Parts: sequence; C-alpha cells; structure tokens
Amino acid sequence: MQNAACNDCHTAGYASSGGKVEEKLWLIGDTLGWRGPWGTTYASNLRLSVKDMTADQFVALSRSELRPPMPWFNLRDMTDRDVKAIYAYLKYLGPAGKPAPRYLPPDQAPAGPLVQFPAPPR
Repeated sequence: MQNAACNDCHTAGYASSGGKVEEKLWLIGDTLGWRGPWGTTYASNLRLSVKDMTADQFVALSRSELRPPMPWFNLRDMTDRDVKAIYAYLKYLGPAGKPAPRYLPPDQAPAGPLVQFPAPPR
C-alpha cells in the first residue's frame, strides 16, 4: 500500500510521522478536512467502505471521478488486477474504525482541522 500512497491521506498521522503508524490503524480515514472551491472532503475509511462491496464494485468506483484532492486519475490508470489487489488488502485488514466525516458543500464551514486550497495569502 505504501507505493500507491493511500496511507498518506487515508491513515491519520501517516505522512507526518514518516509512515510510523501501526498497520492495524492503516486506512481507517482521517478527520483532517481538505477544503476548496468544491467544499470540504475527508479521506474516507477505506476499510469500512469495502466492507459490503465486491471487488468489481471497487473497480467501478476506482474508475469514477472522485472529489479533490483524491488523485482519482491514479486509480483510473491502474490495471483492474492492481485495483483488485488493493481491494484484497483492504479485505485482509478487515473493517475497523469509524466513518470519516461526511463531505461538506462549499457553503458549510468545517468544525475541525483542515487544509485550505488554495492556501490563504500570507
């Protein structure tokens, strides 16, 4: 999973700790908001997302355009085999954690920490 960089956003504290997060905590989402003209998005809990999803449904989802800052084009350009390998790994880890906060439209302000796009002027 490190090579696909999923942990960078979908594992709380992963990037800031240089990857020093226990595997049991990987891919359970984050409460850090990513706010821009699209609204505020949160890195979802992938382990809960695939709980009731088939591999083919996960592949179909990976081919859809997702909200920023998710680099959906990275998934789109992967082979079905590679996307199914991510799915299999998520299933191996099993469900854990809580759902990430829900998407907020641009007119709603998030309550928690966030990254603002574009960055506010200094």
